Amino acid sequence: MTPKSSIERRIRAAERGLVELSHLIHAHPELGFEEVRASAWISEQLSAAGFDVEHGCYGLPTAIRAAVGSGPLRIAICAEYDALPDIGHACGHNIIAAAAVGAGRGLAGLADDLGLTVTVLGTPAEEGGGGKVLMLERGAFDEVDAAMMVHPAAVEMAAMPGSAVSMFDVSYRGTPAHAGAYPERGVNAADAMTVAQVAVGLLRQQTTSADRIQGIVTEAGTAPNVIPDASRGRWIVRSDTLGALAPLKARVQRCFEAGALATGCELSTDPVGPDYADMRPDRGMLALYRANAEALGRTFPDLPGGGVVGAATDMGNVSHVVPTIHPMLGLDCAPAVNHQPEFTAACVTTAADRAVLDGALAMAWTAADLAAATGGGLSAP
Repeated sequence: MTPKSSIERRIRAAERGLVELSHLIHAHPELGFEEVRASAWISEQLSAAGFDVEHGCYGLPTAIRAAVGSGPLRIAICAEYDALPDIGHACGHNIIAAAAVGAGRGLAGLADDLGLTVTVLGTPAEEGGGGKVLMLERGAFDEVDAAMMVHPAAVEMAAMPGSAVSMFDVSYRGTPAHAGAYPERGVNAADAMTVAQVAVGLLRQQTTSADRIQGIVTEAGTAPNVIPDASRGRWIVRSDTLGALAPLKARVQRCFEAGALATGCELSTDPVGPDYADMRPDRGMLALYRANAEALGRTFPDLPGGGVVGAATDMGNVSHVVPTIHPMLGLDCAPAVNHQPEFTAACVTTAADRAVLDGALAMAWTAADLAAATGGGLSAP
C-alpha cells in the first residue's frame, strides 16, 4: 500500500465523524474567541487520533495545538471555527475545521514513516480578531516549515488573492440639546459621522480598483428630538498589499477628522484586532495541492482577475513568514457566495460534506508529497 492510499484509507474510515463534526460546529455557531464548544470537539477528535493536544494555548482559551510525529519536515494544518454574527457559518469555517482534523487524522500514524511532524493548529477569531496573528506573534509558527488550510467558496480556486485589511471603530462625542427648542446649544455627533461618510464616498473616486472602504453606523442618536451627543461606527479598509494599505488608511483617517472639524465633535478611532497582511501563496505547494485536488476530480475554472478580489484572511500574515497555501474549495452553490445566509445553508450540503473529505485528502497528500520531495517544492515567503 502506498503512503497516499494509506492516508486515503484512514481519512475515509473517519468520514462519518468528520462530517458529523462539520455539521455540529455549523449547528452551534460561536463568535471569535468564544468558540468553547467547537474547540473542545476538535480537541477530542485529535486526541482520539493519537495527537498530543494542548487546548487553550498561546494565551488564547480557544486556541489548539495538536502534534504528532517527530520527522524533520514540520507541517502546520490550520483550523478555523468562529462564526459571523446573525448569519452563523456563512464563511464555512465548519468545513475548514473538519477538513483540518481529517488531514491530521490521515497523517497520524504515518508521520514518522513519512518524515513529518504534523501540527494541527486551532486558530480562533479569523473573522476580524486575528487569532493567527496573535499566535504568530506568540511563537505558534516558529518551528513550522510550511502551513496550509482550505476554505470553502462558491467556486474552486487554487489560491485566494487575499487583500491586506484593517478594521477599526470610530466614535464621535458631541453635546446633547433639545432639537426643537435649543438646537444651537447642541454639537451633533450624528452629523459628524454623516460628514465623514460623504468624505469617504468622494474619496472612493480616487482609490484604486484593489481598494475597498466599508463601514456601518452602530449608533447615531436615540430620539429625534434630542441632538445626538454620540455616534459610533465600525469600518474596514482594504488594499492589495500592506504597503498600499498604510497610505489609504491615512486618507480615510482624514475623512473622519473632517467630520470632527466640521461639527466640533471629539473623534476617537480604535483598532479592532491586528491588521491582516496580503496573501502570498507558495507556488511549489500550490502546484502539488492542485494536482492532488484534480486527482480527486476537482476542477479549477479560469476566473476573471484570478478570482475573488477584496477578501482577506489572517493566514496572510502567516504567509509572510512561512511558506503557505490557502486554496478554496468550490461548493457549486452560485449565486450564493460567502457571507450570505444562502452560503450558510450551502455549508452543510452534500457538496459541503464532499469538500470536507476532498480538502482533508488533498492537504494530507500534499504534505506527503512535500515530505517525499524533502521540502524541495518550497519557495521563500
